[in-house]
Amino acid sequence: MAKVKYRYNESTLSYEKVELNGWQKLLRVLWFFTAATICGMGIYVVFNVIYDSPEERQLRADKEDLMIQYQLMNRKLDQMSTILADLENRDDNIYRTVFEAEPIPDNIRKSGIGGVNRYKNLERFRNESGTVIETARRLDMLAKQLYIQSKSFDEVMELAKKKEDLLASIPAIQPVSNSDLKRMSSGFGFRIHPIHKIRQFHWGMDFTAQTGTEIYSTGKGKVVFASNSHNGYGNHVIVDHGYGYQTLYAHMSEVKVKKGQEIKRGEVLGLVGNTGLSSAPHLHYEVIKDGNKVNPVNYYFNDLSPEEYDLMIQLASQENQSFD
Repeated sequence: MAKVKYRYNESTLSYEKVELNGWQKLLRVLWFFTAATICGMGIYVVFNVIYDSPEERQLRADKEDLMIQYQLMNRKLDQMSTILADLENRDDNIYRTVFEAEPIPDNIRKSGIGGVNRYKNLERFRNESGTVIETARRLDMLAKQLYIQSKSFDEVMELAKKKEDLLASIPAIQPVSNSDLKRMSSGFGFRIHPIHKIRQFHWGMDFTAQTGTEIYSTGKGKVVFASNSHNGYGNHVIVDHGYGYQTLYAHMSEVKVKKGQEIKRGEVLGLVGNTGLSSAPHLHYEVIKDGNKVNPVNYYFNDLSPEEYDLMIQLASQENQSFD
């Protein structure tokens, strides 16, 4: 029940009932609703600052769970990166070394991902954008490294398939059988020329044997030169073994193969002789790798025992007179 208010009228010396007009009643109602609204908003704000709504509590729990998932994901990425680094190390230092292939440069393995701002669409995640962008970047980098490693293993597989052919092609035996040898007259290095009598570099090894002794191809390959001549190397043969290897057999008494002929290791190329610039029957033998003449003594690993190999090293290192 509303309270009735009175005021004292000095003219009539009596109390009169206070009557509000319509405008005053409207102002009073508006003031009441304004005060009530302000109080209600204040209470709402206070409760929202101090207490979370059910939706907010659920969102906060989801966010915490998401951050835990990101942490677990990054730990797994660390483990995968460690495993991949080990595979890359084995690939470069074991697998590719075995098959005589160059390792993949780090600037290729570790190169960045293209794009002006590849992760711009992730920046809307505000405070979490650093975590999201970093995880996305790591995933992209790992995917690229895995792709490069996969292509490398494809290459290694091809090299493995060719390894048998490579081993059959490398010059790996003596061109003259031990049973036919008289002695090793000259090795790779500086020697006295038997005809010019000057000290000059001898680019191969001389095997002394009787005229007519068989000369064998030291590896599988193709005859690229077969000449009958009385100058220089005399009657000689050059075999291309592939993989950067060639061998030369000089001073033959007779050539048994033709240019373009495919041959196998151990196949007879010709006979020992004394043609060209030669002072006695022997075979002058050279090994060429990638266009450079190298010491043949390093290529007899297929048919010599350790003792025989040591003896050959001693004989080939003596600075004596060559036969050509």
